[in-house]
Amino acid sequence: MSGQLFIVPTPIGNLEDITLRAINVLKSVDQILAEDTRTSSFLLKHLQIEKPLRSYHQHNEHKVLEELISNLNSGKNIALISDAGTPGISDPGFLLIREAIANNIQVISLPGPTAFVPALVNSGLPCNEFTFYGFLPQKKGRQTKLKLLAMESKTFVLYESPFRLVKLLEELKDHLGEERKATVSRELTKVFEETKRGSVSELITYFSTKPVKGEIVVVVAGNKNIETEIDG
Repeated sequence: MSGQLFIVPTPIGNLEDITLRAINVLKSVDQILAEDTRTSSFLLKHLQIEKPLRSYHQHNEHKVLEELISNLNSGKNIALISDAGTPGISDPGFLLIREAIANNIQVISLPGPTAFVPALVNSGLPCNEFTFYGFLPQKKGRQTKLKLLAMESKTFVLYESPFRLVKLLEELKDHLGEERKATVSRELTKVFEETKRGSVSELITYFSTKPVKGEIVVVVAGNKNIETEIDG
C-alpha cells in the first residue's frame, strides 16, 4: 500500500497561524520536504517536531522526483512544506503533486496560510471574482503580461520583491494609468504589517520615499471600461 503526500501550509509570518491539523500531520509523517531546511528547522524546533528533513526546491525538484515517488510507493508518508504559505502557490510543489497523482498516490492538501488571500480581502477592492498572476516574468514575456493586465476586468493579484516594487508600480502606471486603484501589502501577519491603499501614482510616491522590506502582495482594481464593454 502506497503512502500519502500531504501538502502542508506554514505561517507566512506569525507562527501562531499554524493549524492544529498541520502540526499533527507534521508529527505523524515519515519525512518532511522543505524548500529551505534552515528556515523550516526553525519552525519545526518551535513546534517541537523532530522528523527527517529533506531539501526540495526549484533547483533540485526534477532530480529527486523519481526517488520521492518511489518512497511514497513503498508506503512512506511525506509532507511537503515551503518557506512560508501554501506549497505550489508561487512555490515548488506542482511537479511532485502531478507525479504523485499520475502514480495513484493519494495527495491531501491542507487548508492554511497563503499571502494573497488576506491581502486581497483587506484591499477593499472587489474580490467576488479575481485573478491571481503571482510573480510576473522578469524579462521574456513581461511586456506581454503587462498588456494583458491592462485588459483584465477583474481585480488581480501580483507578488513582487521589495527591491522591484517601485519598478512594478511604474510599469502598472504606464500600462494601466496613474489613477488605477491598488493596494500594497507587506510583512503580512508580522509586527510591522502594512497595507497602503491609493492610486498607482500615490503608491509610487509613497514607496519611493521609504525603504521597503518584506514579502510584497500587490492588489489592483480591474479595468472597468472592459467590464462595461462586455456588459454592453
